[in-house]
Amino acid sequence: MHDQFSNAQQIRKPATTSKGGIVASQSRKAAEVGAAVLAAGGDCVDAVIATTFALGVLEPWMSGIGGGGAMVLYRAKENRYEVIDYGMCAPNSLRPEDYPLTGDGAASDIFPWPRVKDDRNLHGPGSIAVPGVVAGMEEAHRRHAKMSWQELLGPSIKLAGEGLLVDWWTTLMIASSAADLRRYPASAAAYLKDGLPPNAQWGIKSSVRLPQDRLKATLSYLAAEGPRDFYQGDLARSMASDIQAAGGALTIEDLAAFRAHGREALAIPYRGGNVYATPELTCGPTLAHTLRLLQQKLQPGNGPDATAYMEYALALQSAYRERLQDMGDADGRRALGAEHLAPACTTHFSAVDREGNMAAVTQTLLSTFGSKFVTPQSGVTMNNGIMWFDPTPGGPNALAPGRRCLTNYTPVLAQAADGRWLALGASGGRRILPAVTQILSFVMDYGMDLDAAIHTPRIDASEGAVVIGDVRLPQPVSDALRAGFDYEEARVQTFPMKFACPSVVLRDGDTNSGATESAQPWGDAVAEG
Repeated sequence: MHDQFSNAQQIRKPATTSKGGIVASQSRKAAEVGAAVLAAGGDCVDAVIATTFALGVLEPWMSGIGGGGAMVLYRAKENRYEVIDYGMCAPNSLRPEDYPLTGDGAASDIFPWPRVKDDRNLHGPGSIAVPGVVAGMEEAHRRHAKMSWQELLGPSIKLAGEGLLVDWWTTLMIASSAADLRRYPASAAAYLKDGLPPNAQWGIKSSVRLPQDRLKATLSYLAAEGPRDFYQGDLARSMASDIQAAGGALTIEDLAAFRAHGREALAIPYRGGNVYATPELTCGPTLAHTLRLLQQKLQPGNGPDATAYMEYALALQSAYRERLQDMGDADGRRALGAEHLAPACTTHFSAVDREGNMAAVTQTLLSTFGSKFVTPQSGVTMNNGIMWFDPTPGGPNALAPGRRCLTNYTPVLAQAADGRWLALGASGGRRILPAVTQILSFVMDYGMDLDAAIHTPRIDASEGAVVIGDVRLPQPVSDALRAGFDYEEARVQTFPMKFACPSVVLRDGDTNSGATESAQPWGDAVAEG
């Protein structure tokens, strides 16, 4: 094991329990925004919208209005599940011939696509797909919101006015992308100081903040004018002109054509209950394959033992193989989309209100800081969704105008046989599916509460033949996995994460609980006041 960290240190993060609503997020401050909306009488969906915009300000390397995503909703009164899909798509104005292959092999040792000239598909204005987050929030607001659009954007406007607070986590996230952020003047101005990552101060009364004045003005304008302006108004024109001026393809027509889609939730029967996932170009269908195998093979006992972890690994590897085969890629490396071997930047949060309405919401810019391109006039950090496509012509996931992006995110809701409800998802690219699968099993197969489920060690089986085990797994489990697989051990750590980062809420009767990954330094589940 190639690390230098303490073997004695323990990190725990107890679950939060409340009769009121709860928001569980990778950012405590964003969760507090959502919880305050619930306390003010807002619906679960009101909390989703407010939390989404707050996350875009607080965690701009993970998500924001320049990204896309999907949510699964449960409406308690009607006992109904629904999906809102606002995943990114390639601009209609995109020309595949603008992405010539160099013939120099893969883009990097961790990036599976063949290299494109000037890495145009990885960063910069040429990597930007049509963003969907604002359209997703527009659709959610239209369906279920109780509070006004302006009220729900208010907290994010206030946060942007305060500026991005620099702590060690902020520094680490910015430093990990600084080499590319410095390529683009508006990005360097937003996130770097003298061309270098900012550092937090040592003094107790000292603080460093990065101004977000342009983003604040954009959010204020969006609050006043409404969500359609992002796609059809002055804001759309401003973003399109900035992107085109820098050499990108996105046009005002591309933005105007974009809509979020309501979809039927993918219902997956499991262990006397049901799991409700996102369909189509997400990891939902792959989750269905995994759970079908576990339903057949896993024999739940008192707790997950060596046999259970073996079944987790086998089911996940089988599901990934099917995903590769369906995508028609023989070598197995490229077919999971760009995130198969590339680090991904995503945020997931889950929410429940006191009426029992629930939401699982996953949003992303794709890579850390997405395209690394901030639009100079509006201050929006844009996605690099074009990276999700195979630049090799003719394949099933080949780059083409108007094509929707293949994604790895897996937000789910579940109702267990014992009557408990669960909203779950994670960030972590290809590692999301294994985490979601195991936490579903911990709750639905073994009856765990959230405190137990979030702290139970997991495996990851998303890297082809390799199975990665948490160093805290009991010896008999790691021995069995080592005997059966190409096995490596890793610790749950803050960065780089070798396991996904889940955020979960659970409802048992009229009592709610919430939990987030213990190693995530910002994440918390926050109950309404």
